[in-house]
Amino acid sequence: MALGLQTETKSAGDILPIIKYSAQSGDFVRVDRFQTSDGTWDKEEQELAFPMEIIMDLGNIEVGWISFEGGGPSFEMVKLGEPMPERPTSKHNQGFRVKIANKELGLREFSHQAKTVVRVMDALHTEFEGLQLKNKGKVPVVQITGTERVLSKSPKGDKVYKAPVWKITKWVDYEFDAKDEGGTPEAEPVQEEVGGDDPLFD
Repeated sequence: MALGLQTETKSAGDILPIIKYSAQSGDFVRVDRFQTSDGTWDKEEQELAFPMEIIMDLGNIEVGWISFEGGGPSFEMVKLGEPMPERPTSKHNQGFRVKIANKELGLREFSHQAKTVVRVMDALHTEFEGLQLKNKGKVPVVQITGTERVLSKSPKGDKVYKAPVWKITKWVDYEFDAKDEGGTPEAEPVQEEVGGDDPLFD
């Protein structure tokens, strides 16, 4: 498997805003936290429409163990290529975490532990590795066009999930470690140009 899988602990208090994905419904959702008038924190969720394009920091993807039990996320992650840690608890499953960005979303994180999603991320990362040398110093733009149906067979019966359909379409100059200022990087097509105005960089 191209992702290899490993760890480092990061507190839930200093994570970036996120997008999440449901392998059951096939929906991508942006999650925005905000502070209410009484000082408590709440969140607002908004479904994202297809197609969409995001810059994805696949060169610094993290792998490891993820759990969403107990009211909040628990991550034990390392950058891909570092040694994999022991599984923290039986509630933790292997997964990935990666930074993503576009003008509408700003800088965010996307993580998942479902096998349906991990498999397609593995394939996307393999595509990234094959194109990386030709695009040194740049990061990929990933176009997400929709979902595909995945049938999972088990002793308890068949289950249907949905996996994201995505591919690398461009490479751009972008610094994920810098604060997102809404800049306009130059897009460099990998295969053919996506005709018309580019919604990612307008």
